[in-house]
Amino acid sequence: MIEGEFDLDQFLSRHKFTVGIGLIGIFLIGLGILTYFKMFQPQEKIEIISEEEEGAGKSIFCDIAGGVERPGMYELTSGSRVEELLVSAGGLSGEADREWVERNLNRAQKLVDGVKIYIPSVGQTTENIEQSVKQVAGSSTNITAKININAASASELDTLWGIGTARAQDIIDNRPYQSIEELETKKIIPSNVYEKIKDQISVY
Repeated sequence: MIEGEFDLDQFLSRHKFTVGIGLIGIFLIGLGILTYFKMFQPQEKIEIISEEEEGAGKSIFCDIAGGVERPGMYELTSGSRVEELLVSAGGLSGEADREWVERNLNRAQKLVDGVKIYIPSVGQTTENIEQSVKQVAGSSTNITAKININAASASELDTLWGIGTARAQDIIDNRPYQSIEELETKKIIPSNVYEKIKDQISVY
């Protein structure tokens, strides 16, 4: 070896411990830098979409009959309110029972697909609505008109199996209903009572 020339092998042999410590230090510094950047790297956001948001913009079909200017079926967007269905139908007609509407119809309630809303005329009680149903059906004595849970009185509701005074009042207090199933889903009546009376009730 020429004097003064750097001998790498000899250097590593003499300073192998120092070199080893240095390499470990460099590795740890690199690992620390990598960890730091990972910790402060913006995390991908996980967006949770509710069922309501997922259905937004989809079409629903709702039927409205009785005391409105243009009865019929209307296509609305999911999340629409009862008021929007009324507006689509031209609003209440001159014969509509406005007092009944104020007492029983929640204009802010969201609509569900397939619902039907019936607006009674002035003086059109549950009794004569049922009589009209019988006449349309051919006046058969075997036909029993269903009780409208959106319009029936407490005494009429009390005639149903398992419905006493207290439950009848609960049904009235939670009006209006878009489907008879809401009596069970809203826990207004027990499941066994609902199963007994579901074929005897309607929402219009």
